[in-house]
Amino acid sequence: MRAVDGADLVSIRIDEKLVGFTPNTSEYSCIFRVHTQLRNVNEKAYEPELLAIGPYHRGKVDLRQMEEHKLRYLQLLLQRRNESSVERYIKAMRELEGRARRFYAETISLTTDEFVEMLLLDGCFIIELFRKFKKTDPIHDECDPIFRLDWMFYSLTRDLMLFENQIPSFVLTKLFEMTEVPNEQDHLINLAMFYLEGSLFSFGGRISKSSYELRNSRHLLALLHKSVTPPYVEISTGKNVVEWNSIPSATELQEAGVKFKKLETGGFLEIKFNINGVMEIPPLKIGDVTESMFRNLVAYEQYSPSNNPKYFTEYMNFMDYLINSPKDVELLRRRGIIENWLGDDEAVSTMFNKLNHCVVVSNFRYAQIFRDVNKYCRRRQNVWIAKLRHNYFNSPWALISFLAAAFLLILALTQSIFTVLAYFVPRK
Repeated sequence: MRAVDGADLVSIRIDEKLVGFTPNTSEYSCIFRVHTQLRNVNEKAYEPELLAIGPYHRGKVDLRQMEEHKLRYLQLLLQRRNESSVERYIKAMRELEGRARRFYAETISLTTDEFVEMLLLDGCFIIELFRKFKKTDPIHDECDPIFRLDWMFYSLTRDLMLFENQIPSFVLTKLFEMTEVPNEQDHLINLAMFYLEGSLFSFGGRISKSSYELRNSRHLLALLHKSVTPPYVEISTGKNVVEWNSIPSATELQEAGVKFKKLETGGFLEIKFNINGVMEIPPLKIGDVTESMFRNLVAYEQYSPSNNPKYFTEYMNFMDYLINSPKDVELLRRRGIIENWLGDDEAVSTMFNKLNHCVVVSNFRYAQIFRDVNKYCRRRQNVWIAKLRHNYFNSPWALISFLAAAFLLILALTQSIFTVLAYFVPRK
C-alpha cells in the first residue's frame, strides 16, 4: 500500500530519517578514516600496532595493553604536581568536547563521559611521553618499558604518525599549559619536534623551520608534514593544471645519457635536472616504518583542501615513474640517493610501485622536470654517447679493448693513406 490517509509512506519514512539526521559538515573536520580503496592496498600501514589515540581505534583488544601505560603516565603527572584528583582536567576537557568532536569527520558514538576520558588519557600520555623523552620529568622512570625496549618505542612513534590515530592539537596545548613544569624552557611544539625527529629517519632528520612556523598544525601528523615541506604556496586548479607525459625508468634514463647524483643541499622534496643531463635527488633512507609513514602522509594530503599542495603525493608519483624494477633501486642506491635499510631492492621497488595506487594527482610540481627529461632523451647524440659509454667504458678491460681497437684502426687507416699517396704521387 503506497499511502495511508492520503500520505505517501515513502515520504513519511524519508522525512523521519531527515529529522534524526545530523551530518558532520563542519569546516574543522581534519581527522578522517582512510577510504576503503586506499586502505585495501596495504591495510596494515594505517592500523596501530600498540597504541590507540583518538576514537577510531579505541577499545581494540590487541591495543588494550597500552591503556595501563596511559593510566600510569597520568598518575606520574599528578604525583609531580602534588595533585590527587583529575577533576580540573576533566572540567577543561568537557569544555573542549564539542570542538574536539567536530575535528573528526565521522560521528563519534562515544558518550560525553567516554569521549572526555579519552581526551584526557590520550592527551596526557602524549605530553608525558614527550617530556620523558627530553628527560625534563624529575620522576623519569628508568624502568619504563617504553624507553627500555627499543621495539616498543619505535612502534609507538610509528603509531603516533597514523592519520586515523590523532587527537586535536588544541587539546594537547590545553593539557600542556595546565601541567607545565616549573621553569620549563620548552614549548609543546619544541618537545614534539624533538621527539618526532626520530620519525624523520627517511628524511635525514632535517627540520629547518622554527616553532613559530610550525604553529597552528591541527594534529601531530600535520606537524610532521609541515616540518619537512616547503612554505605553503597555493596551486591553481582547473584550466591551469599542467599536463605532463611519463618518463622512462632510472635504468632506461641512464641508457639515454641521464646521470644521477645525490643532492647534497636543499629540501627533502627538491629535485633538479640541468641541461647537461644530470638529475639531482635528495637522499632517502628506507626502513621498516618508511612505507607506513609515507602512506599516512599521502592520505593526509588526499583529505586536505584541493588547493593545498600535495607534496608527498607528487614526490611518490615521481619516484614511482623512476622506479619500475629492483635494477632501478640498485642504480639509485649506488648513486647514494637511496639508502636501503631493508636490504632487499625488490622490496623497495614494490613499495614505490604501490604507494600511488588509488591516489589522485591533480597538479604536479615536477611536470617541468619531466618535460626537460623527455626533451633531453629525444636528442640522438645523447643516446649514442650513452650507448658508447655503456658498451665500451663500463669497465677498465672494456676501455683497454676499445683503445686497442681504436689504435689498430688508426694504424690501418694511416697505412692506407700512405699506400694511396705512394700510388698517386710520382717518384723522382
